[in-house]
Amino acid sequence: MSPYQGGGDMISSVSFEKTIYNVIPYKFEAGTPNIAGTVALGAAIDYLGRVGLENVGTYEHELLAYATEKLSGLPGVRLIGTAKEKASVVSFVVEGVHPHDVGTILDQEGIAVRTGHHCAQPLMERFGVPATVRASFAFYNTRQDVDALVSGIKKVKEIFHDLS
Repeated sequence: MSPYQGGGDMISSVSFEKTIYNVIPYKFEAGTPNIAGTVALGAAIDYLGRVGLENVGTYEHELLAYATEKLSGLPGVRLIGTAKEKASVVSFVVEGVHPHDVGTILDQEGIAVRTGHHCAQPLMERFGVPATVRASFAFYNTRQDVDALVSGIKKVKEIFHDLS
């Protein structure tokens, strides 16, 4: 298979008579390598080293517990997947509202979530839901972000209550 584009390091030899492409994978990696990405990865590793991975894990666990408590207290919201040991991700459904509609309204409120089956159709089938809304939290999120999510869900419920 011939490369679809040309650039540095994807050729082994070039002359007016012929071109010999480099070995795979290099023959398909034309152009300048992602130097900025490499530098950024190094900076991220250094930053996480200063913050401490244990501190990140503890904070994310506390944020997940806060989000779980807040979302569990919302009438008509059902959490999906409540394992004791899990990453800082919470999936849920809002009664009577398709997850894609929830996601659209939250997006309009500036709240980023994922919606759909999340490449886990067997699990969705197990829980009897076609899709969920998924909020992911990391060490850069705050309790205010969780509170904004809760407010956004309340707005979803108001909008859909007004439509019924």
